[in-house]
Amino acid sequence: MNERPLTPTLDRVTVPSDLKALSNRELRQLADELRAETISAVSVTGGHLGAGLGVVELTVALHAVFNAPHDKIIWDVGHQCYPHKILTGRRDRIRTLRMKDGLSGFTKRSESPFDPFGAAHSSTSISAALGFAVARDLGGDAGDAVAVIGDGAMSAGMAYEAMNNAGHLKKRLFVVLNDNEMSIAPPVGAMSAYLSRLYAGAPYQELKAAAKGAISLLPEPFQEGARRAKEMLKGMTIGGTLFEELGFSYVGPIDGHDMEQLLSVLRTVHDRADGPVLIHVLTKKGKGFAPAERASDKGHATGKFDPVTGEQKKAPSNAPAYTKVFAQSLIREAEADDRIVAITAAMPDGTGLNLFAERFPKRCFDVGIAEQHAVTFSAGLAASGLKPFCALYSTFLQRGYDQVVHDVAIQRLPVRFAIDRAGLVGADGATHAGAFDVAYLANLPGMVVMAAADEAELVHMVSTAAAIDDRPSAFRFPRGEGVGVEMPERGRPLEIGKGRVIAEGGRVAILSFGTRLSEVLKAREALSQRGLAPTVADARFAKPLDRELILQLARHHEALITVEEGAIGGFGSHVAQLLAEEGVFDHGLKFRSMVLPDIFIDQASPEDMYAVAGMNAPEIEAKVLEVLGVPSVASKRA
Repeated sequence: MNERPLTPTLDRVTVPSDLKALSNRELRQLADELRAETISAVSVTGGHLGAGLGVVELTVALHAVFNAPHDKIIWDVGHQCYPHKILTGRRDRIRTLRMKDGLSGFTKRSESPFDPFGAAHSSTSISAALGFAVARDLGGDAGDAVAVIGDGAMSAGMAYEAMNNAGHLKKRLFVVLNDNEMSIAPPVGAMSAYLSRLYAGAPYQELKAAAKGAISLLPEPFQEGARRAKEMLKGMTIGGTLFEELGFSYVGPIDGHDMEQLLSVLRTVHDRADGPVLIHVLTKKGKGFAPAERASDKGHATGKFDPVTGEQKKAPSNAPAYTKVFAQSLIREAEADDRIVAITAAMPDGTGLNLFAERFPKRCFDVGIAEQHAVTFSAGLAASGLKPFCALYSTFLQRGYDQVVHDVAIQRLPVRFAIDRAGLVGADGATHAGAFDVAYLANLPGMVVMAAADEAELVHMVSTAAAIDDRPSAFRFPRGEGVGVEMPERGRPLEIGKGRVIAEGGRVAILSFGTRLSEVLKAREALSQRGLAPTVADARFAKPLDRELILQLARHHEALITVEEGAIGGFGSHVAQLLAEEGVFDHGLKFRSMVLPDIFIDQASPEDMYAVAGMNAPEIEAKVLEVLGVPSVASKRA
């Protein structure tokens, strides 16, 4: 007999508790509608599509079984949280994802009570969930804690630190391992191979339950099969899984797109668990949208696209992307020097090292989501005489800072840090802003810190870093396209610690560090119309500083303004320290430092974010007028 068609279910869901009234069949339909809604929304906004599509059924099942927000569901990284947002009262705003004043592309505590813990970097969920579980048992909110973590994120050491602690404390805690054989790039390392072995054999959940005596944790349909499997195991020795050795009851692998199986397993462990449980769920990233399933990254991150064909709508640009310029420059250097090797942490495409790997597969290393290891691994390579380029986003290098200090800087090892996504990055918001690397690197003895003003300068800085053999170095560059300058055939090493004067002027000097230089030049053009053309210089180096250039600018101008795409404590602070030590302020120099403000700036376009930061051309122009005491147009109108 054919089942009667169901009426639409997504329109009946405002909050997760509405799922409790739905049958299993209706929950299956809800998943289909939720997947379609996710595709439709992301086609309008762009964003992280593949991860969310892979967990649609899991999202529905978790919210059907658990009781958020009383129960805390914590999504590791947050790439996969769009379906969760749709089900938790934010469907009416889902087409504002990653836009100014819209929904964050990640989980965010201030956005919704259904986001108990904010995320955007990986491998934090188990630690946070354990914190909620312990707080519960100490008299806090009595709800359960559920961490949903991907197999890619399990390559980070923090996940195992948390599991080790959770197994020791034996608190009731649920970890859902979302195993899609894919993080942002295909997974690497022994953990990936281990997980593959776990589900290579037939019904593994039955065999392991039998072997470890965990039959009671399985739903009834699995229990008889597990008992039969136990008979097969007579005379065999099967050791516990890694997760069981860490103190977790292991259930799985289960099909993450089979709603019946998901609901059955989750309901059973929810009702019976009295300690930490790991549920191993197999999913497909990009599930249900053919263009994403076919893509090499499974539709990990996408711009706006056609929801039927998947074709992305991208504005044309004549300027090359900084990331590609870096990769091509590094390839040219590596062709001339076989000691050059490249290291990334699960971001070969994002850092451009996929291009390097195509040319030099044996000299490129993706270490997985393991920035601490990436840094110290690079240090070991440098100590052995190789020339490692460790390519990480600024915001991810933060995760390996102790290793930068202890393993690289103190030993003065020539690791070259290629820092992508420097400055404000747009739609990913505060969690991915490269705001702090200048400050946290320039205070390290012996470190060379550079920032490219444009794509041509980046080519020269790659060459400069390759030539530095006696100390660590770093060069930073932003996300997106360059400014369209003429490109050199090959990079040439710059003189360490030497900047350059771009344009001569009078009264005020603007010393730029990084790609705000183009905005500085726009401001200079506007100021020239007033007869106030400033001198403009490109510092190139935050460490070592160009003392001669800085003191010359200070001596020959009544005011000096520094501009940088970083937080206070970086380039401008080092310049101020130099000027103070040299007694320049005693002679009446007016000094201002334009830095990112002391706030975390929410997602918007980069231009809008820099407007909030007060660092676009109009704000630079206004700063010059203010320091000279010249009324601006705005103040005249007022």
